[in-house]
Amino acid sequence: MKTLELAAQNTQNSNVTQWVEEMAILCKPDHIFWCNGSDMEKEELTCEAVDKGVLIQLNQQKLPGCYYHRSNPNDVARVEQCTFICTQTREEAGPTNNWAAPEEMYRKLYGLCEGSMQGRTMYVIPYLMGPIGSPMTKVGIELTDSIYVVLNMRIMTRMGNVAYEQLGDSKDFNRGLHTMLDVNPDRRYIAHFPQDNTIISVGSAYGGNVLLGKKCLALRIGSFLGRKEQWMAEHMLIMGVESPVGEKTYVAAAFPSACGKTNFSMLIPPKQFQGWKIWTVGDDIAWMKPGPDGRLYAINPEAGYFGVAPGTNMTSNPNAMKTIQRDTIYTNVALTPDLDVWWEGKDGPVPPKLTDWKGNPWTPDSKEKAAHPNSRFTAPMHNNPALAKEVDDPQGVPISAIIFGGRRASTIPLIYQTFNWIHGVYVGATMGSEMTAAAAGTIGQVRRDPMAMLPFCGYNMGDYFTHWLKMRKHIKYPPKIFSVNWFRKDDRGHFLWPGFTENMRVLKWIVDRCHGRCAAQETPLGWVPKAEDFDMEGLEDHLSKLNEAQEIDLEEWKREVISQDELFIKLYPDLPRELIFQRELLIARL
Repeated sequence: MKTLELAAQNTQNSNVTQWVEEMAILCKPDHIFWCNGSDMEKEELTCEAVDKGVLIQLNQQKLPGCYYHRSNPNDVARVEQCTFICTQTREEAGPTNNWAAPEEMYRKLYGLCEGSMQGRTMYVIPYLMGPIGSPMTKVGIELTDSIYVVLNMRIMTRMGNVAYEQLGDSKDFNRGLHTMLDVNPDRRYIAHFPQDNTIISVGSAYGGNVLLGKKCLALRIGSFLGRKEQWMAEHMLIMGVESPVGEKTYVAAAFPSACGKTNFSMLIPPKQFQGWKIWTVGDDIAWMKPGPDGRLYAINPEAGYFGVAPGTNMTSNPNAMKTIQRDTIYTNVALTPDLDVWWEGKDGPVPPKLTDWKGNPWTPDSKEKAAHPNSRFTAPMHNNPALAKEVDDPQGVPISAIIFGGRRASTIPLIYQTFNWIHGVYVGATMGSEMTAAAAGTIGQVRRDPMAMLPFCGYNMGDYFTHWLKMRKHIKYPPKIFSVNWFRKDDRGHFLWPGFTENMRVLKWIVDRCHGRCAAQETPLGWVPKAEDFDMEGLEDHLSKLNEAQEIDLEEWKREVISQDELFIKLYPDLPRELIFQRELLIARL
């Protein structure tokens, strides 16, 4: 195939060119396009995407460099029922993952890929997950027949020849193959082969299923590699908290998708916190490894934000709104007549006329939402006015605190600190959250989502807990672990905590605890703020609501402990005994 000769312009790595040739013979594309990551290439591909109707150019006066994409209505979210972990034995994948034998899945997917790119172009996307030159960074090569995927991967990763430079002549790179087929849900598979460092995605064009560097490599394959290489791949934001005197404290936090990670990572302190600053290292994924000084260091493997649009506004996340004003790809939001974007929860009055995410006329009287609840923006991280300068540091940042939080209307207090690392692992392992639109399922139903990793752990979840416990031996100064719940409600269904920018008050207490600057009160759940150590200046009228948000109802907690049995029983053969002991200790305290 003549187009393969273009490989010489990008890489001399025979491991790459041989694999691309094998996949090209399988998929039979008409053309092969070797991406180099240049600005000229971006311009050319964007124009082609517009010409083909894949993208719509938005109002360039209002949104310079921004474009719009509308996906197939059957393809709007991650599909966990179609996501597989393909290890040699079912036990390695564990009971919380869909498992398939590697040989059988390869045979099935290669059968679907046979000739799948005829009449199409195969794009070869070299990319880095992590800062250039970092020992934690991984190289990936994704092959795709979607120009939309190429343009999104340009934003979400450090994409281009820089990946070949880091790879050298090594064969240690993630092999990712994606083909859209006819976007038929009956032929949709996202399959991970951790022992081969390979991902194959067919039948989808939605970002979470096809941007293979994101959840697929960064979490499912990454978690498997992390256990093997003694580091941690986690579904966590990373943020820096700078005090008025310049002291920086770095925090990682795990929330399930659409539960406020992006908002929290870009938080702007309220007026009462003059001089305090929040710096965003990452909003979704953290790779963490013990450093030579005994602390846990984290990098953000991504280079962009794939955020949920609905609910994003100048109140909930001003920095995100500034970030997405340029060079952003919007997916499945609504369009105004002058080609601006709109979604439920956006600032300003509801427009009288829109084109909804399906391409249909929409008015405020319409029964369906204008923007899909899981509509997205893909924006470069360097647009963020609060981007941490350490984001490209190859060594990462030292983590002082880890926060676990879900979306719970009752039971879970606003904030408490766990007693120690093992207790913290137990709290993370028993996290529960009401489901959101980011994944297919029943919205509002509470399910256990350990460390917000249930859909993303690339191996047995029981072994994942054991890995967390074992990591303590390699961390001389482990981060302190906390639990938060911004979403607790009163009997009338009103939120008890104002959230958004006011979450800085909770964050300050966490930072003060990390530095030993404030006391706490012991409860059956852990350490909670003492009244005099929790800054409520300007929110004095919320004191009664704060007390209600912090209330520990023993009867509710007894039911909570019982409800943990469902997950624990499922994982019991591989569940670390330490977590069972922690559960017994909690019952005794209650």
